[in-house]
Amino acid sequence: MRPNTDTTHKTWSGDWTILKSLIPYFMEFPGRVALAVACLILAKLAGVALPFAIKFIVDALDASKAQVIAVPVGMLLLYGLLRFITILFGEIRDSIFGRVTERAMRRVGLRVFQHLHTLDLDYHLSRRTGGLSRDIERGTSGISFIMRFMLFNILPTIFEIALVAIILLVGYHYAYALIILVSVTLYAIFSVVVTEWRTDFIRQMNEMDSKSNTRAIDSLLNFETVKYFTNEEHEAGEYDKILAEWETARIRSRLSLAALNIGQSLVVAVSITLMMLLAAYHVTAGAMTLGDLVLVNAYMMQLFIPLNFLGFVYREIKRSLADVEHMMSLLERKAKIQDRPGASELVSRGGHIVFNNVSFYYKQDRHILNEVSFEVPAGKKIAIVGPSGAGKSTISRLLFRFYDAGSGVITIDGQDIRDVTQHSLRRAIGVVPQDTVLFNNTIRYNIAYGRPDATEAEIRAAAGMAHLHGFIEQLPDGYDTRVGERGLKISGGEKQRIAIARMLLKQPSIMVFDEATSSLDSAAEQAILTALREIAANTTTLAIAHRLSTIIDADNIIVLRHGSVIEQGSHEELLAGHGVYARMWELQQHNRHEPPAKLAAVN
Repeated sequence: MRPNTDTTHKTWSGDWTILKSLIPYFMEFPGRVALAVACLILAKLAGVALPFAIKFIVDALDASKAQVIAVPVGMLLLYGLLRFITILFGEIRDSIFGRVTERAMRRVGLRVFQHLHTLDLDYHLSRRTGGLSRDIERGTSGISFIMRFMLFNILPTIFEIALVAIILLVGYHYAYALIILVSVTLYAIFSVVVTEWRTDFIRQMNEMDSKSNTRAIDSLLNFETVKYFTNEEHEAGEYDKILAEWETARIRSRLSLAALNIGQSLVVAVSITLMMLLAAYHVTAGAMTLGDLVLVNAYMMQLFIPLNFLGFVYREIKRSLADVEHMMSLLERKAKIQDRPGASELVSRGGHIVFNNVSFYYKQDRHILNEVSFEVPAGKKIAIVGPSGAGKSTISRLLFRFYDAGSGVITIDGQDIRDVTQHSLRRAIGVVPQDTVLFNNTIRYNIAYGRPDATEAEIRAAAGMAHLHGFIEQLPDGYDTRVGERGLKISGGEKQRIAIARMLLKQPSIMVFDEATSSLDSAAEQAILTALREIAANTTTLAIAHRLSTIIDADNIIVLRHGSVIEQGSHEELLAGHGVYARMWELQQHNRHEPPAKLAAVN
């Protein structure tokens, strides 16, 4: 369906905006660009001169036999030279401009990558990794296509068409120039209109391509879950649904492409036929030589071969613009959590944390925290306990400023965390999350991620403090053992110990443990807790726990329920109070000593 005027105007406006956004990358090497354009002009001038060489050769052969030996040989040598110059300058142009293109792809790709890391946690929790990576891949490839073919195909072809039209207008009958201009105009209008119509099919095809890629990656990352529930057929069915939509969009795209090619071929065929009929008439009338007829034919072939390619280039540029637009839209997405203008560096003076009447909600109708207040003196340990959904992990996310509080204030050493830079805030806080995710790299790399410039001795010391060194030494590859995608090649307990070692290597002034020992057996848990007590003796520690036995040494224990603080105090004080904490403790102690058979019967 043909787009309306408003949509077309909007499309062209958007395309121009995308092209303007690429100019700074395009002009990083102005000298190379200028030299590439010079080579382009020289190549085109040589190309435009080729038909004249052919004309003189034909006319010389058609003239008296006395000139047959002298003139054509010189013209043939000139023809060969011009042909070589055309190819030579084209290759030089591509070699020179390649650096410009590759640098632009690098700059844009890096900028998008950096920007994605500035976006808030909420965006990354809802994004589709497979589709996102495909968008970036297509976008950077699209930049290469646009920069190369916009400068070296569309603009040169327009230049060549104008030059040939002037030559034919000045040297021959005006009808030749008129036929060229009319045919080129019809060709361009037809190509633009049909390509705009095809753009929807291309967008649908790309969307389904991204969705299928996302679905495949999501399924493969959850390989074990698929196997646990024997859902291989279900996964294949869901994947095939997306592929079926992709197939339909691709069929429409292919059929519309056939219609475009047929229409373009018709314009070219009619134009060349008219030109040759007119030239043949003028030759028989004595107004033109046989060489002139060959020249006209050569110009028509020389113009319409790249013009036919121009139709493909225009289609691909439109497609590339759509890909680049999709990628550039990522740069337009603003992070919900941003540094305030003039934000200062956090000055850490021990890590004194204060939550003052902090409330938070993800949605208006679902409050997570309600006016939560507590204080963690520098160098002390505080624990947060409560049932699932009470808001325990939300507190650590607010402290790390993955989210901003809806109301209330959070301070560290008297500084509102919203007034300091996110980088300095997060540099001061070390986190061991409940769900540890590792990079698909070596154990050494994952530990050293806490401080990439750490020495081997420091890495091994951190592993020792996390009771990990003995386990690593038993592995055939030791610290060079690869952990697999998301750390799936090692157990949950080993992943948590790597996360603890990584955090210890960071040497933060505030440590946050979110169920950090939940995957450890009792012996390993007690050994690590003992080590952490020594390490955290002079460090502010926030521990979020389910197993109360891991936090009995906390200076203060906060009990949350439905987002509110209902109790707080030391372990002994809370037990003496016979409240919610005391009941939780009693239940956990009871379950620890309950015989397995009896527990099974209860469950």
